[in-house]
Amino acid sequence: MMTRFLITGAKGQVGQCLVSQLEGKGELLALGREDLDISCRDQVFQVIHEFCPDVVINAAAYTAVDRAEEEANLAQKINLDGAKYLAEASHQVGAMIFHLSTDYVFNGRLTNPYVESDVPDPQNVYGQTKLASEIAVRHFNPRAFILRTAWVFAEQGNNFVKTMLRLAKKGENLAVVADQIGSPTYAGDIATAIIQMANRALTDDDLFGIYHFSGFPYVSWYAFAERIFEEAEVQNVIKKRPLVKAISTQDYPTLAKRPTNSRLNCSKIQQVFGIQPSDWQRALQNLQGYERNNAMK
Repeated sequence: MMTRFLITGAKGQVGQCLVSQLEGKGELLALGREDLDISCRDQVFQVIHEFCPDVVINAAAYTAVDRAEEEANLAQKINLDGAKYLAEASHQVGAMIFHLSTDYVFNGRLTNPYVESDVPDPQNVYGQTKLASEIAVRHFNPRAFILRTAWVFAEQGNNFVKTMLRLAKKGENLAVVADQIGSPTYAGDIATAIIQMANRALTDDDLFGIYHFSGFPYVSWYAFAERIFEEAEVQNVIKKRPLVKAISTQDYPTLAKRPTNSRLNCSKIQQVFGIQPSDWQRALQNLQGYERNNAMK
């Protein structure tokens, strides 16, 4: 019997990767924002009860971190209310749920990479709504996976890699924050991890909980940008690397406060599932794909 997967946020970075990897591997219902408003309880319950999935993967989220400071109600409707409805409805039909969360649930003041048991203390509205969603999802569906990740990028969608390539094309010098350290994570690796976890959990009901999955090695945004430009020059995506100046968070004020330390410790997911951290440097070896996606906009 084929596993039935329901994906929300199917047009996002992780969602598109999930759809691509799951095609032909089960019954798949992939829903974008125009197909399902997860903040509408009636819609969520109708869709889930009609399809009766085995696995619900919530890749839908309000991710505009700075704008969330001014649109807190909307961020809460999507990140908290939507996640709660998906968890409640999935539990009613006996489905497990995967819910994507973020490094921004932490305050960033710890000196070590964060483990799953570290106490959350989000410093911005986005992080607060994601932490609240973690709590709600686990409350309404005990068969829940919370997958915290960070600095997501892919060929599609809006992300740091594509922004850097676009700015480099303009030939301008850039200034990039160098005192925020974290884990770039390729969306395709997140999708692969979720599918592997789901397949295990279908036969082992004792694996649910919170897991960290992100990239390695840890880098600053500045070092990440330099690595992108290095690869772009080698791959002839740009003719010349821009001059990049390292600046501090204080030099680049934003509406939302961001954690200085965004490093996630991924030992638990390695021990339980044998899943290695995302190899983000390998994922930069196809920058032509990111360029093609930029050109199509």
